[in-house]
Amino acid sequence: MRPLDGVVVVSLEQAVAVPYATRLLADLGARVIKVERPGTGDFARHYDSSCGDVSSYFAWTNVGKESVSLDINHSDGRDVLDRLVARADVLLCNLSPRVWARLGLDLPASLIVGELSGYGWDGPYADRKAFDALVQSETGLVSLTGEGDVVARAGISVADIAAGVQLHAAVLAALLQRGRTGSGVRLRLSLFEAMAEWMHQPMLYAAGTGAAAPRSGAHHPSIAPYGPVACADGAVHLAVQNDGQWQRLCGLIGLDAEERFATVASRVRHREELQKLLERAFCAMTAAELLAALDAVDVPAALTRSITELPTHPQLSTWVDVRIPGGSVRMLPPPVAGFEWAPGAVPDLGEHNDAVLRWLGYSDEELSSLRVRSVL
Repeated sequence: MRPLDGVVVVSLEQAVAVPYATRLLADLGARVIKVERPGTGDFARHYDSSCGDVSSYFAWTNVGKESVSLDINHSDGRDVLDRLVARADVLLCNLSPRVWARLGLDLPASLIVGELSGYGWDGPYADRKAFDALVQSETGLVSLTGEGDVVARAGISVADIAAGVQLHAAVLAALLQRGRTGSGVRLRLSLFEAMAEWMHQPMLYAAGTGAAAPRSGAHHPSIAPYGPVACADGAVHLAVQNDGQWQRLCGLIGLDAEERFATVASRVRHREELQKLLERAFCAMTAAELLAALDAVDVPAALTRSITELPTHPQLSTWVDVRIPGGSVRMLPPPVAGFEWAPGAVPDLGEHNDAVLRWLGYSDEELSSLRVRSVL
């Protein structure tokens, strides 16, 4: 038994945030029925063309789901949706608040409903479009990311991931609560609020100091040495966080106590001088030699690797082949061990129409009629 075996999740989802939440639920055993537009489906299917017939985003966030293509604006399509909702334990949605309200679904009292919006359901931004990079900008993340005068968005969809993880956790809590009370709950979350929650630390730092931490590229804005240091064949990322680690690093390179490097704050003030000193000390060492030397004196460090090296990382020993439309890809299992996990396929658009509608009680004749009327 997997933790969510028997739990039925119906999701009116697209893009990344809600699909990521439902992917996490599917990993735990939930039956996730993904409702997509006939003909086009979730627009994230075609963000890129790196994974068979679907994008890397879609392959990542839709493992183990069932796809039903359905015109929910057609009266017969609406009947199918109503039957799905009646059979569901969880209903998730990231349609716009206006479209979601227009549906006017009859929601059972025991149903757990999760609604994701861009900026929330009221306030001056309620009707604005919200995508990951826009939310990174609005919450201040872009202003903190980069180096010097150059700003940058984070290299992955952090706002979508933040919202997906928080929605996933909220659904699990709601299922636990329903098990005690028998009652469902209506959960509401926005991309903006999910990202704003992650921005607490830099926000508190700015409020307490009167200024945002400076953009410092791959280096930590308020700790040094904490970032990449060049060596003979690449770079090693240092993470010196306390006096003991600093003293051991000084012993490794033969650096005597100096006032300008005596505290974390003074090392940050003299970061450029310290960086040059370290790189002179390490310039003749390869990254592997430097990492071994740092490990030997217990100074935290890591290799600075390319994303192309991640599939061959020595710490990642377990990979699985996942079927996708047009082929298969190698993926990692969930990062938390302890539950059984067997990856389902990434579905073709409408691949499970017949199976799901028969489960809902539709006859073959009714299915044929729905197809003729382009409902599916």
